[in-house]
Amino acid sequence: MWTVFAFLLLSLVIDVSRLYIGDFRAWFFNFFGSMMRTQEETQLTGATYIIAGSFICSWISLTSDAFAASAFISLCLFVLGDAAAALCGKAFGRVKVGDKTLEGAIGCFLLCFLLTFLFPYLPNFLSNWGGEFTWIHMILFPLGIALLELFPVKIGRFTLNDNLYIPAVISLLVLI
Repeated sequence: MWTVFAFLLLSLVIDVSRLYIGDFRAWFFNFFGSMMRTQEETQLTGATYIIAGSFICSWISLTSDAFAASAFISLCLFVLGDAAAALCGKAFGRVKVGDKTLEGAIGCFLLCFLLTFLFPYLPNFLSNWGGEFTWIHMILFPLGIALLELFPVKIGRFTLNDNLYIPAVISLLVLI
């Protein structure tokens, strides 16, 4: 957990430096600008948010082995599902839902669903999970991730970055 916290601090230092130090900003955009989204030019990058989300999952995982297994699967599925949503949304996206596409959400769900078949075969996963990994889990994880990806959480005019909250919310939701 402390390693993830150290990476979070490093990422925050880099992001704040990028936002407020002109020379560092120019250097950063020279190397990484082509990979950044438009909104990341004036706010923290998705990488910083995913590291923060990983820290939250690390903290959750300290509770029990079942929470650790849930946090692990949520984080893995979210990272890969988020990438699938972006790729499918850009390649096939036609039906817009806010700033997202239905095709992106479907791509996210399908990849996450297929990947859930692998987790029971990982060493010690089922013993850490604390029981059977059922069809309900295999549907709830991908469905929750895809829906939260498609419908971002908004507080007033502020939209939370999904990289921050989806892995943690799914980790806790599935264990309820």
